[in-house]
Amino acid sequence: MSERYEQGMKVRRHILGDAHVDRAEARKSDFEAPFQEMITETAWGHVWASDGISDRERSMITLALLAALGNFDEIPMHIRATARTGASKTDVLEAFQHVAIYAGVPRANHALKLARETYDEMERERE
Repeated sequence: MSERYEQGMKVRRHILGDAHVDRAEARKSDFEAPFQEMITETAWGHVWASDGISDRERSMITLALLAALGNFDEIPMHIRATARTGASKTDVLEAFQHVAIYAGVPRANHALKLARETYDEMERERE
């Protein structure tokens, strides 16, 4: 694998956690392997690996973009990542408030519902 891939995998594990990445890697098929390689190199090895902004800021931007574009399936994964990026519940609320104003209340409302459910799951897992 490329150096960018190796960097991407390191960052991906740092942000999402080894357990998540191990599960995703175990489910990966030959069919989707090229796509996963591209995502690991570009999203994780280039964008998330950049030191231009903090992981906290990047986490907030990512959650806002996912909600604004209606890409709700990845919101729980990125809410879980806030435990590693340092984005607080208040940060996430602020990001989704921006979504409400600039992209629509229904999308922000659904994103908040998903965030609340995910935070509740995370709390139960800690007990």
